[in-house]
Amino acid sequence: MMGLSTAFSLTNLLMVIGGCLIGTFIGMLPGLGPMSIIAIMIPVAITIGDPSAALILLAGVYYGAVFGGSTSSILINAPGVASTVATSFDGYPMARQGKAGKALTIAAISSFCGGTIGAILLMAFAPALATVALLFHSSEYFALMVVGLSAIAAFAGTGNVAKAVLMTLLGLIMATIGEGAQFSMPRFTMGLMDLQSGFSFITLAMAMFALPEALYLVLDPSRSASESGGGEIKDLRITREEAKAIAPVIGRQSIQGFLIGVLPGAGATIASFLGYAVERNIATKEEQEMFGKGSAKGIAAPESANNAACTGSFVPLLTLGIPGSGTTAILLGALIALNVTPGPRLMIDEPQIFWAVIISMYLGNLVLLILNLPLIPYIAKILAVPRNYLIPFILFFTLMGSYIGQNNSTELLILVGFGICATVLRFADYPLAPLLIGFILGTMLEDNFSRAMQLYDGPGFILERPMTLGLLVIAVILVVLPSYRARRARARAEGVADGD
Repeated sequence: MMGLSTAFSLTNLLMVIGGCLIGTFIGMLPGLGPMSIIAIMIPVAITIGDPSAALILLAGVYYGAVFGGSTSSILINAPGVASTVATSFDGYPMARQGKAGKALTIAAISSFCGGTIGAILLMAFAPALATVALLFHSSEYFALMVVGLSAIAAFAGTGNVAKAVLMTLLGLIMATIGEGAQFSMPRFTMGLMDLQSGFSFITLAMAMFALPEALYLVLDPSRSASESGGGEIKDLRITREEAKAIAPVIGRQSIQGFLIGVLPGAGATIASFLGYAVERNIATKEEQEMFGKGSAKGIAAPESANNAACTGSFVPLLTLGIPGSGTTAILLGALIALNVTPGPRLMIDEPQIFWAVIISMYLGNLVLLILNLPLIPYIAKILAVPRNYLIPFILFFTLMGSYIGQNNSTELLILVGFGICATVLRFADYPLAPLLIGFILGTMLEDNFSRAMQLYDGPGFILERPMTLGLLVIAVILVVLPSYRARRARARAEGVADGD
C-alpha cells in the first residue's frame, strides 16, 4: 500500500509519463539505445531529489526505449538496440508487404503484455527468484550462451543450415577482436588503436541490416518497389485468427523472457533470440516456412520476451544489487548516487521505493500502449515516402547511429566495409542474423568459459555442475531436433511417393 500511494502521487505519475515518452522516441532512433539516454538522464534524476521519483523516471526511460526500439527495426531494418534485432527478422518483411501498421500493432501489444506479465511475476516472486539467480555460476552462463548459439538453425530459414553455422562461426571470430575480459593484451587488432575495444555492436548491426537494405533498394529498385505494397498503408488491425495465434506465444515468451532476465548477465537480447528460436522450432511446418517472411508469431515472440526480460532484470538489481546488463549497471550507479543501497534489505528498509518502482511498471506499460497505438498509422506512413527520399534517410540514420555509438570516425569506415560485405552475402543467400548472434554471445561465451576453466582447473565443470550439463543437453537437442524433423519429413515424403 505504501508503494501504491507513492506510485500514484502526481509527481511520480508525471515521471512515468515523461520517462516513457523520452524512452520511446529515443528508442526509435537507431544508435541511441537505453544505455545512452539513461546515462544522459542520471544528472536530471539526481536533481529531482526524491529517490522514488528518480528511479521511476529512469525505469520508464529504460522500458520505453526497448518498447520504441522495435519501430526502427520494423520500418527501416535498422535495429539500434540489441534486444530488437530479432524483431526485424519478421517485422521488416511484413512492413515490405504493406503491413507496417499491423507489424507495429503486434509489436506494441506484445510489448505491453510482456512487460505487464513481467511486472506481475516480479511482484509475486522477486525474493524467491533472487535466490535462484545466485545458483547460476560462470559454468551455467557458459552453457546458457551455448544454448543461445545452438538455436541458429531457427535463423537459417529454408536455406542451408551449414551457411548459418558458417556465419555464426564468423561472428564468434569477430567477437575475439580487441581486449577480452580475462586478458589485458589486445588481440587481432593489427596495431590499430581504434580496434582496441573491438567492434561496436551498433556499427555491426547497422552494417548487417540497415546499410545492405539501402544498397538493396538502389541495386534492385523494381523488386523493392514490388515488395513494398506500393507505399499503401493498410491492415492496421490484427484479425481474430492472428490474435488467437499470437496469444499463447505471448504467454510463453513473457514467462521465459522474464526468467532469462532474472539471470544476471543474460538480459533482453538473449531472451529475444531464444524466444524467436523456441517459437520457430515448436511451430508447425507451414508456420515455420512463414518465419523470416513476415510471421506474426515471429514479431510477437521477441517483443514479449525482451520486454518481460527488461522487467526481470530488476530482480537481481533491486534484491541483490547485481546488475544484469549494461543498462542496469548504469541504473545501479544511479541508485548509489541517490543514496539508495540495493540488496536483500531494500524491501525492508525502504519498501516505498521497491514497491513504487514495481507498481510504476504496470502504469508505464499502460502509458506506452496508450501513447503508441494511436500513433501507429502515422509512424507507419514512413514507408510511403518515395524511395529516392527514403534511401538517404536510412543512410543518414545508419551513419549517425554508428558515429554516435563510439564517437569515432573510424566506425564509419568499418560500417561501410562490413555493409558492402553484408550486401554481397545477402545476394549470395547467406543469413546475416547468425553472424550478429555469434558476435553478441561470443564475448560472454568466452569470458564465462575462461572463468569456469580457471575455477575448476579444466573442463571438469561440465560434469561437476548438473545444471551446466542439463543446459548443454538442451543445446544438443536444439541442434539435432530440426535436422531429425527434416529427415523424418523427407522419409515420409519418400514413403508417400513409393506408395503412389
